[in-house]
Amino acid sequence: MQSVKSFTDILPTLNEANFDDIALELFHVQAENNSIYHSYLKHLAIDSSKITAINQIPFLPIAFFKSHLIRTGNWEPEILFSSSGTTGSMTSQHAVFDLSFYLSHSQTLFESNYGTLQSYNLLALLPSYLEREGSSLIAMIDHFIKQSQSDYSGFYLNNQEELLQKIASLKSDKRKTLLWGVSFALLDLAERFEVDLSHCIVMETGGMKGRRKEWVRKELHQFLTTRFNCESIHSEYGMTELLSQAYSKNDGLYEPPKSIKVMIRDINDPFMTLGYGRLGAISIIDLANAHSCAFIETQDLGKLGQNGYFEVLGRMDNSDIRGCNLLVG
Repeated sequence: MQSVKSFTDILPTLNEANFDDIALELFHVQAENNSIYHSYLKHLAIDSSKITAINQIPFLPIAFFKSHLIRTGNWEPEILFSSSGTTGSMTSQHAVFDLSFYLSHSQTLFESNYGTLQSYNLLALLPSYLEREGSSLIAMIDHFIKQSQSDYSGFYLNNQEELLQKIASLKSDKRKTLLWGVSFALLDLAERFEVDLSHCIVMETGGMKGRRKEWVRKELHQFLTTRFNCESIHSEYGMTELLSQAYSKNDGLYEPPKSIKVMIRDINDPFMTLGYGRLGAISIIDLANAHSCAFIETQDLGKLGQNGYFEVLGRMDNSDIRGCNLLVG
């Protein structure tokens, strides 16, 4: 049996040819050494030794992160990431074995899509995340800001005028400007100001966080591009329970990084996998989750495209409100 750490060490070598074999081996490790996942499989009367292909792997419902500390093996977390939640709702917690691994892995995924962080001035408009503790997004963005080594990079809470002054002053800067904002804060900014952000990359994430009525993603992006005078709105897909992120550069189509595989399951039968173009519930294999659980049954709705990209279209009706996605169009 491989050690759990060896699976995180092997992430740089992942490719389409070896992903399934590595994922299957990690499944057998976690089925035996993750007490919560082991109990869940036992409850389903599933003999893990008979699982021989990744499409046979049962995914752990994401709700378990609200009621249990999910760990493969016995170790003390370096940090606990926690999800945002509406007032009175239970929040998820993700026990992280090694914070430095999460930060370096996230940086690798970002830079594989956008190039080195040192080529950016990163302006973060993330008020709801800054107002609480335990956000994995804040930990990641704080790391990105430091890695950018730009005196202009930084966080913004509700000081919109100062943010716009900073953006205007950077228009002729040799670095690119990346405005990374939670959806409701970008919408607030766009409604209050019509500004020229044609020289910026605008990255939205996090939905409305209960602050505003949810928008259909396509309509939100159309409104933002018009008010900001930019060609497209980029998106980041991430969640507390996953250590990997996916990015969309246009139209809400996410390119999965090498560390994850997205599968679509039937809404009424979580053990039936659907093909390309079929609307269903998203399940994710995230091999970066080697120390927690890599096989997550989310409560997001989506589709797979034949090009390997995936689309997130909303939330399942009976699921809790989460910040990472918008409504079905």
